[in-house]
Amino acid sequence: MILVTGATGHFGRQTVEALTAAKLPVRALSRKPESAALPEEAEVVRGDFADPATLTAAFDGVTALFLVLPYGTAPEALLDAAGAAGVRRIVFLSSGAVVDGAPVQPNVIAAYHARVEQAVAATGIAHTFLRLMFPAINSLTFAMQLAQGDVVRAPYAAATTAPIHERDVADAAVRVLTTDGHAGCAYLLTGPEALTQVEQVRLLGAALGRPLVFEELDAGPVREQLAAFMDADFVHALFDLMAATVDTRPEITPALTRLTGAAPRGYARWAADHVADFA
Repeated sequence: MILVTGATGHFGRQTVEALTAAKLPVRALSRKPESAALPEEAEVVRGDFADPATLTAAFDGVTALFLVLPYGTAPEALLDAAGAAGVRRIVFLSSGAVVDGAPVQPNVIAAYHARVEQAVAATGIAHTFLRLMFPAINSLTFAMQLAQGDVVRAPYAAATTAPIHERDVADAAVRVLTTDGHAGCAYLLTGPEALTQVEQVRLLGAALGRPLVFEELDAGPVREQLAAFMDADFVHALFDLMAATVDTRPEITPALTRLTGAAPRGYARWAADHVADFA
């Protein structure tokens, strides 16, 4: 049995769907199973990181764990339950911001994910880290603006990334959850192409059949606005990561193809798959 946490989020849900499509036994952890709306082939159970008793029951018979955590979540209770249950494999969805071997990580996003990676490694269970930098689902933040018109307003027009489709992440997760040879590995997963934010918006417009325009904003005021109601350190770390990509070429890795045997889906495919999210 494979247990997936964060099962109703983008990456967890796609992984549950990929596992059930492959006819593999999967259990999805959710705080509200009654509203999870996951495939009927998946066993959906209640689990809350703050309630260790629910975690113990969720791990009954589980041999592999796909660990997807909201930023800032402490993993200790979950990892203790995994160890007690005899889980043999953990795959953690981590961040590409982590710098291996660094005495101090470059920002709070990297530091959090590095701490979780260390906690996973400390369990002694065979583990693999799937690291992401800029997933394509970040574009969903444009949906509210596009409900009001055809202009996307955001900082860093020339920020250049290699956005990855969440289904590719799920396919990679299925591979490392179900095959040997990945213990101790960290894979940076990327999409197949380098795109600026302007280019992403153009491709999104093509999928939507709308003449979308990107209008660049000064990053400073946007940072301060977001930091007023979100974790300020997280906001500044995220903006710094974006700023560092301006007019640069991102690393595009072969990891996804080597794991799955398939080429990564491009951003145009992601946009076509998410038309309904912008309706």
